[in-house]
Amino acid sequence: MCIDCGCPSQEQHSHHDHDHGHSHESPPAPRTLSIEQDILGKNDRLAARNRAQFTHHGLLCLNLVSSPGSGKTSILERTLTDLRQELGFAVLEGDQQTANDAERIAATGVPVHQINTGAGCHLDAHMVEHGVEHFNLDATDILMIENVGNLVCPAAFDLGEDLKVAVLSVTEGEDKPLKYPYMFRAAKVMLLNKIDLLPHLHFDLERCRAAAREVNPDIRIFELSCHSGEGMEQWYDWLRETLSAKLSAKEN
Repeated sequence: MCIDCGCPSQEQHSHHDHDHGHSHESPPAPRTLSIEQDILGKNDRLAARNRAQFTHHGLLCLNLVSSPGSGKTSILERTLTDLRQELGFAVLEGDQQTANDAERIAATGVPVHQINTGAGCHLDAHMVEHGVEHFNLDATDILMIENVGNLVCPAAFDLGEDLKVAVLSVTEGEDKPLKYPYMFRAAKVMLLNKIDLLPHLHFDLERCRAAAREVNPDIRIFELSCHSGEGMEQWYDWLRETLSAKLSAKEN
């Protein structure tokens, strides 16, 4: 279990890694593993139910994940403002506290529901299941889930989404995918945001691309700026194409 938050971790840690010259009784590993399996197993069952519901309604569901400050909400604001007349959106906002981001999304005119996790560091499938009760899914083409800012625990929790979209800003460092490989391996898409700031930073684009593809050779990368608008149209085209592919698959 994750020591800080109680979330299932990707790796188990052992006290045997540190020799202090005297013995310690380690917690029984099978019990820890059993609890982790129970948590993820229940979540996966609920996620499958969510996914079936989204497929039934013919909507595309994206789980946006990143560290705090990458620009997820700003990307959403720009995307919704530019495409809301073309596509039907709904947004679930995940944060530990406040409804600040939900208020920003509401200002675009798109339906939004805030989920506050308190001490929790991620959304789970149960929260999403009840969150979407606030939306008319028949009028929704794309459901955007903005997860809590965290590149660790959200990687392990399936919400029923079609895919995860990892957001990384050029202010964070080129090696972020190598530091948080589980998240970037779980993501199908990476949005490299704030490229309008590149002239003012020492950021190696090629090194960042290589880091992302080292952990996930198939990841799709979009380099964009939600401030200047550069690269946003390629992101929009991908949204249209991915939604169209899901609808075609449903019909077949």
